[in-house]
Amino acid sequence: MLELHYQILLAFLLDLMLGDPAKYPHPVRIIGAVARRTEIATRRRIADPMIAGALTTGLIVGGTLIAVWMILHGLLLIHPIAHTAGSVFLIYTSLSVRCLFDESKLVFDHLSRGREDLARVSLSKIVGRDTAHMDKPAMVRATVETIAEGMVDGIIAPLFYAFLGGAPLALAYKAINTMDSMFGYRNERYMRFGKFPARLDDAANWSPARIAAPVIALGSALCGFNGRTSLATAFRDGQNHLSPNAGIPEAAVAGALGIRLGGSSFYDGQQVDKPYIGDGEKTIEISDISRSHRIMFVSSSLTLVLFFLTGRLAGLF
Repeated sequence: MLELHYQILLAFLLDLMLGDPAKYPHPVRIIGAVARRTEIATRRRIADPMIAGALTTGLIVGGTLIAVWMILHGLLLIHPIAHTAGSVFLIYTSLSVRCLFDESKLVFDHLSRGREDLARVSLSKIVGRDTAHMDKPAMVRATVETIAEGMVDGIIAPLFYAFLGGAPLALAYKAINTMDSMFGYRNERYMRFGKFPARLDDAANWSPARIAAPVIALGSALCGFNGRTSLATAFRDGQNHLSPNAGIPEAAVAGALGIRLGGSSFYDGQQVDKPYIGDGEKTIEISDISRSHRIMFVSSSLTLVLFFLTGRLAGLF
């Protein structure tokens, strides 16, 4: 049976090659569908939305962990190669390097060709904010922020939990992340129901987000950008965000590129004023999206190497 760190390496390469094909039964889509049904059931039976949200999250996250473990155990009974293949596939589904690149590159391509209407449509698929009236700088800013934040919840965090506990823990993390994406809204429907999954997601991302700061700084330096300013900005502006974690990678990227992120955005027609991140030494431009892509790919590879070496030194494998 192939050792876990080699399984993770294969999963990482598989993600780079295949991304997220739309038609296969992705575990995260299954998790989301089950979560929606569970939400309906718990709301019917429990009057307090906060308790219903906590129960829904516990059932989905715990159920995912147990289900993945049982699947892998069943595959091991069939043959060790089946277990390895299943583990590689499941870890691969927890990663989003190629998907993050593909989705954000669509915005870049449309903006580069002057197709701002199409860029707004593509951007609306990867951000939660309103895009209908965004100008070009706002679209670039939103895309760079998405790439930066995605480096944590789509790459560094899944790798972190995969190295700690293999496919079961990596998919359990994705379940937490999915619950936050579905229920972690500050609106009337989810203000109480989504509080527990949102706080659990904050806790799950706490360590990966802080690992991201030096990794992105080093990755930025290797790409020819300002690694020192990247790290300094992450420390200075990393908490200039509504999330305790999302601001850290955004600040690291902003510092590396010399741009300013944050500011006003609209969500469901309501203006939300976020603190600024970065000094804005230069005006943000379309090419900052492709620069962010370079940082993402290099930082992702560095994360893989970092976790591999740490595991070796700790005697985990």
